Amino acid sequence: MPPFCVYNSHIETQHIMFEIKMTREEIIEGLRSNYGTEFTAADVKGFCAMNDIAYQTVTKKLNQFKVGRGKWNLEVTAKVVEDIEKSFNAPSVVPAVQQNLVPENDETFVKFGPFNDLKKILQSKQFYPTFITGLSGNGKTFGVEQACAQLKRELIRVNITIETDEDDLIGGFRLVDGSTVWHNGPVIEALERGAVLLLDEIDLASNKILCLQSILEGNGVFLKKIGRWVAPAAGFNVVATANTKGKGSDDGRFIGTNVLNEAFLERFPVTFEQDYPSPAIESKILLKVASNLKVDDTNFCKRLVDWGDIIRKTFYDGGIEEIISTRRLVHIVRAYSIFKNKAKAIQVCVNRFDDETKQSFLELYDKVDADFDFTIAEDKAYEENA
Repeated sequence: MPPFCVYNSHIETQHIMFEIKMTREEIIEGLRSNYGTEFTAADVKGFCAMNDIAYQTVTKKLNQFKVGRGKWNLEVTAKVVEDIEKSFNAPSVVPAVQQNLVPENDETFVKFGPFNDLKKILQSKQFYPTFITGLSGNGKTFGVEQACAQLKRELIRVNITIETDEDDLIGGFRLVDGSTVWHNGPVIEALERGAVLLLDEIDLASNKILCLQSILEGNGVFLKKIGRWVAPAAGFNVVATANTKGKGSDDGRFIGTNVLNEAFLERFPVTFEQDYPSPAIESKILLKVASNLKVDDTNFCKRLVDWGDIIRKTFYDGGIEEIISTRRLVHIVRAYSIFKNKAKAIQVCVNRFDDETKQSFLELYDKVDADFDFTIAEDKAYEENA
């Protein structure tokens, strides 16, 4: 037999003898001590050379730790890799394509304030983050919803709190039927669908909201937990609503609002200031709501608007610390449609205020509506409940 073949036979014999002596556990421990838990084909070949053992013999014993071509990780088994890959590709509990995210048109809606400008921005389908600020209950969120409804634009609304974090917004792993599954957060859903993302009450957020910085620049986001880049689809936009301008509430009226990062606010190129609607517009709103609820009392709606307008003017002049919002007036009309009693409708809807404010509001309504007497109305309500 030629020397070359004899030499090979000798090497093979040596390898067989060595393999019997060196167990799988010893190979793994040897690799770990020399290269740590992660190593490459070059590391394995070096280990084989040092220990006079065949490369193929070692790699066969490392199959379950293989994470890529010529790559191993002793802390990640093949099964773990397979499970993770499945979870990355798994759909959400309710696939997004099965959901209709276009808001319904509300027949009681009346446009006012920055509505037309907002609609133009959304209609352009340009990426142009928009900030809308204004006192509570003046229709900021409702306006965004109805702009999307009229344009047939998908809308994803996220109610922000101080606890809202990256996992809530971007997404994370969830346990579904015993398996760990990646779920897109509302921000990723909006990005991929080219929808309008509404960040409601943004001034309640903490600095955790800064995870949206790159998104507010129109650059998309890298999902570091699953190693995937998500670029915004055409039409994607962000609208934020707040009771303040992100500078906190000095008068303590909106407790819980925070001072937002200046760099974060700077990423909104336009800010709309939304006031309460004028008396004429507010009358239209209440009359539409009343008509929708089968309430035929035009005079009552107009008196409510006059009452609310006087209270707001007094509030702006610093005379009182509370205000009647458009939403509160709508609540009263709805209460009237349920209880069929004006006094009760007004009273139950102003009970949220302290006793002194509540009483002053009730007395003011008595003066605004000359044909109305709270004492008589309350007596009638008592008789009905007796």
